Parts: sequence; C-alpha cells; structure tokens
Amino acid sequence: MPDKKNNDLIIPEHVAVILDGNGRWAKKRGLPRRLGHKAGCDNLEQMVEDSARIGLKYFTVYAFSTENWKRSEEEVEALMGFFLIYIKRLRERAMKNNIKVMMIGDRSRFSDELQELLNDTIAVTSKNTGMSFVMALNYGSRDEITRAVRSIGEKVAAGELKPEDITEDTISGSLDTAGMPDPDLLIRTSGELRLSNYMLWQLAYSEFYFTDVLWPDFHKEQLMEAIVEFNRRNRRFGGR
Repeated sequence: MPDKKNNDLIIPEHVAVILDGNGRWAKKRGLPRRLGHKAGCDNLEQMVEDSARIGLKYFTVYAFSTENWKRSEEEVEALMGFFLIYIKRLRERAMKNNIKVMMIGDRSRFSDELQELLNDTIAVTSKNTGMSFVMALNYGSRDEITRAVRSIGEKVAAGELKPEDITEDTISGSLDTAGMPDPDLLIRTSGELRLSNYMLWQLAYSEFYFTDVLWPDFHKEQLMEAIVEFNRRNRRFGGR
C-alpha cells in the first residue's frame, strides 16, 4: 500500500512499467531500431534515479520478455550488447544512490558473461536500503506461473505439502516476486493497451495507466502525471 507523500501526493509503493516504443521512436527519426533501444536504455538509467528520488520503494520494468527471442537475430544481439553495457553502468548508479538491484525471469538462457554480470550486480547491491529496482529479463508471466506450479507440485510429490494446504500465499511465495509487494500502479508507454504476459498474478488489483508517449520520451514529468492520475483513482485497500 502506498505510504509516502510528495507535495500532498500519495506516492505508490510499487510501480511496474512496460517499456514500449523504442523501435517506433527510432523509426520516427529515420534511425535503426538498435538506436531506439539505446535511447530507451539511456532513459531508463535516469528514470531509475528519478524514481528513487520521488520515493518509490519498488520500480519494476519489463525490459526483455520470453517472446522477445523471436525478434531478428540482429536486434536480439544488439539488446544483449546493450544489457552488458548498461548493467555495468546501472551498478555504479545503484551504489551511488543506495538502490538495490533485483531481477525476475529466467536468466539461464543468457550468456555466461551476462549471467555473471547480473549475479554480481545483484549481490553487490543487495545490502542497499533504498529503492529496489527490479528488472524483468527473459520474463513471461505464464512461464513464471508454470515454474511456480511445477515447484509446488514437486513439494506435493515429495510429501512436503498437502494439496489442500495450497493457498494464494503458497503461489505468491513461489513466484519470482516472492517477498515483494504487488504493484500499485502499472504504466505502459507507446499507446498499446495490453499486458503482454507481464505480471498477470501480481497485477490483479493494480491501477493501469496507458500513455501514447514512447518510452525514450517518458521522463520524470510523465511519471508524475501518472502518479497524479493514480491519486484520482478510488482505491479501497483491504477490501479491494
């Protein structure tokens, strides 16, 4: 539940974002798609700092989905290269701003170099006490839920858990987001109006905010506009 105020605004505790529109941003400027992704990464760096400064406790971004592997080989390679560059820079910013870096998704498909970088960044920032920045990488909600159900099934088969004892908390505790609060607010940029297999379980009671602004052009000002709109919603906590 949101519990901080900024200029009389209730600041959501957890904001989740679907970063969309990098390719269209590049196309509008006659640039290759990879430069759109570069612009999106540059913007994300600044948005992580801005989100921490306005008082978010969790900022979760959909950076690479399980379906994104279907994109062209050239585009996927470019994205993997950007991840290697920007996660190194992210680690430096996170340490300067007391930000904890986390990840949801299945990292096993990434290169050994990228996995090592992710693991190291998560470990190095784990004791930071400020905002948690959560990257959804090789993430798909159906994959996440499938893995959770498989894990619960293994416990049942081993006699560690009875089927009748399975609760919503059992499922939540088996997801990649175990221990995190559900998002208060979901933002999707670029005008698309769908969830695209993102946090389907966790977004059950979240407020949705859609904007036509493309991700590289979505800055602190646009985030505050989303939070202002969030404050206009009639949120009924507890009874939901």
